Parts: sequence; structure tokens; C-alpha cells
Amino acid sequence: MILLKNAKMIRRDNELATVDLLLRGGKIERIGSIEPDENWDVVDCKGRLVTPGFIDPHVHLREPGFTHKETIETGTRAAIKGGYTSIFAMPNVNPCPDTAERMNDMMERKKEIPIDVHFFAPLTMGELGAELTDFKALKAAGAIGVSDDGKGLQNNATMARAMELAAQHDLVISAHCEDESILKAGYIHAGPYADEHGHRGIQRACEDIQAGRDILLAGESGARYHICHMSSHRTVDLLQLGQGWGYRVSGEVTPHHLLLTQDQLEEDGNFKMNPPLREEIDRQRLIAGLREGTIKVIATDHAPHTEQEKSRGLAESPFGITGLETAFPLLYTYLVKPGHLTLETVVEAMTKGPADIFGLSSGRLEEGAPADITLIDLEKQEVIDASKHESLGRNTPFDGWRVDGMIHTVIKGGQLILKDGIFVG
Repeated sequence: MILLKNAKMIRRDNELATVDLLLRGGKIERIGSIEPDENWDVVDCKGRLVTPGFIDPHVHLREPGFTHKETIETGTRAAIKGGYTSIFAMPNVNPCPDTAERMNDMMERKKEIPIDVHFFAPLTMGELGAELTDFKALKAAGAIGVSDDGKGLQNNATMARAMELAAQHDLVISAHCEDESILKAGYIHAGPYADEHGHRGIQRACEDIQAGRDILLAGESGARYHICHMSSHRTVDLLQLGQGWGYRVSGEVTPHHLLLTQDQLEEDGNFKMNPPLREEIDRQRLIAGLREGTIKVIATDHAPHTEQEKSRGLAESPFGITGLETAFPLLYTYLVKPGHLTLETVVEAMTKGPADIFGLSSGRLEEGAPADITLIDLEKQEVIDASKHESLGRNTPFDGWRVDGMIHTVIKGGQLILKDGIFVG
């Protein structure tokens, strides 16, 4: 048994209250003012913030096939350092888990991992956008949802059928929205920076068209549908419309799209991601979408690459940046502290939001809930140093940023796995 003493917990109206939490049998047994027993392990939280363990429904672990960029082990160590107790791995690995046999292999690979690792199955065989996978068999093998992340599903009829099957088997479709017919080989946002520096741009419409199509198809079928890494202000409006119509649709936003725009772009591959950094109108709408509850999830889209791969500039570097180890401190420092978002909103989008959408029992601090817990020192300040990250990837545009709100302790299923920023066991 573990007793967490003198923790600060977010109460209603964003107030912080001092509480104790008693953990027994992998669950939160009691929350309140609790006198310690001599047989309990007592952790003095010293006023640190206690939250549910973070949940990230969009990460790239690169295993199998690309283990020079990341492995399940290194990626989950990065997740733990970032305060995460549950992550969802995208299926664009090699071979991708597009059959029950391959999904079973993914489930075997995570057996020794101390946090929950869920796996998406591809929407289509080989993520080629043609033949749909066997949703029923993949769910039975353990798939948390289906996604061809990294590619938009181009054929309307194929997506319509996918929605019908997802509804039938109660699986979430998590979609990368990108209409390739108007992509024009773009790789950054189609805006002033691209024009001034001679780069090929990606229009917002590439995202908006598929998001709008999918929201309508989800409404027709009753499917649960989730938009990956939203970047366009119009996609937020479309999502809000779908929710207003009563459709089972949701969306996520990344820390980098909440914090950066094309105005911060540099001729550096660490600023290249898909969807790209857009404009201030988009960033502000994404923040407002979180504030009003249209967007209920913050996901990192953690996408590690090698230094060599990312050294090729905006035009030639692969898409993607890392994010698991920096997400909360960046959001707390640059959105919560200045008052753009409340602490409650950010924490819920990293815990309860994804838990509710994907049907997890975690993501909440209440008696009887899983003892998946993160302690955060809101006063501790550090400078982000990518060279010290657990992830094999060092590709972040936030290297050198000063941040507050460092992860202190992580507990998974009632077991300490990180204490004072150091791995336990």
C-alpha cells in the first residue's frame, strides 16, 4: 500500500486542494485526509500536483522495422519521463499489424513494458488505401482502434465502408486527414513563409476536405470517429458542427500546433511536421477549441527520427518531431501560466478526454479508479535539453526552451516506476 500525503489536486473551478490518496491493490482506495499506518509506504508529495497518469493516443514507436529511430522500450521510457502511463502506438511500422497474427506479435513485444501500450491496427492492408483489414479479427487480437495514420484514406466509398464496419465492431477510426489530389507535393503550410522562401505549401483544404467528409460519413454510419493532429481553424469548426448534430466525433491537437506557427519556422528539419505549422488564426482556434470543449484531447504525435534524417532541411527531411518528454511542461509554461488555458483543461485533455473516447477505465482521480498517477512539481524549472532525452529521437524545435512544471513521480497500477525524475526498479 502507498499513501500519497500532502498532494495538490485540481478541484472544481480550477482550484487546488490539499489531499491524501491511499493506493491499494492497483486502485485508488481513498481520497481525503488520511492518517498513515506504520505498514504503509508513505510518499510526502510536498504540495506537488497530483493528476491521473497521462494518456497519449498518438505516438510512433517505430518497432518493428525502424528501430534505429525508436523502440518500444525507449519510447515508453520517454513516455514515463513525460508523465504518461498509457500510450497508443500507430501502425505505420514494418510489417504493419494488418492481420491478427501480426497484432499478436505487437502484443507480445509489449509484455515487459511497465505502462500500458495500446496498438492501432491499419484501416487498410499495408496502409495502401485499398483493401480494408479484418476489423473483427484485429479487435479480438487487441487493437484499440483502426488508423492509416500518415496517409489520408482517399477513396470515399472505402471510407464509408470502413465507417460501417467500425460501427458494427465498436472500434474508433482515428484518421489522418489529407486529400492527396490537391497536395501538390507540399511539405510546409501554404502561406507567406512558403511564398517568401520558395517552398511548396500544403493548403488547409487538404485537411478540411477529408475531415468534413469523414464527419458526414460518421454521422451516416454511427461510427466513432477521431481526427488526428488537427491544424486548421476550419477543421475545428467542422468538428463543432458534427458534434452539434449529435455525431460521435472527436479530435486531438498537438502541443506544437498549440504553441508554434509558420512565423517560428526555420530552415531546419526539426520544424517540419505533418500537418504543418500554420498561422495564428489556426493556433488561436485550436486553443479556443480546447477551451470550449470541442477538442477534448491533447496528443503528442511523438515521431522520432535520426539526426541525419532531420539534417536535410525543410524540403528533404521526413515529417515529425518528438513530444512525449516535453508536452506537459511546454503546455503549462506557455498556455496555462499566461492564462490562455486553465490547468484543469490541459490535464483533462491529457487524461479523461482520451480515456472517455477510447473507453479506458483510467484517466481520472476517484476512489475505485486505477492507481495510475503522475506527480508534477509546478515550481521546478528546467531548460529542455534534447540530448538528455530517453527517446532515441532528438528532433524537437523546443530544444533550449525554458519550462516549468517538471514530472516528479509516476505510479502505474499502484507501483512506483519513476520517483524524483529517476526510474525505479
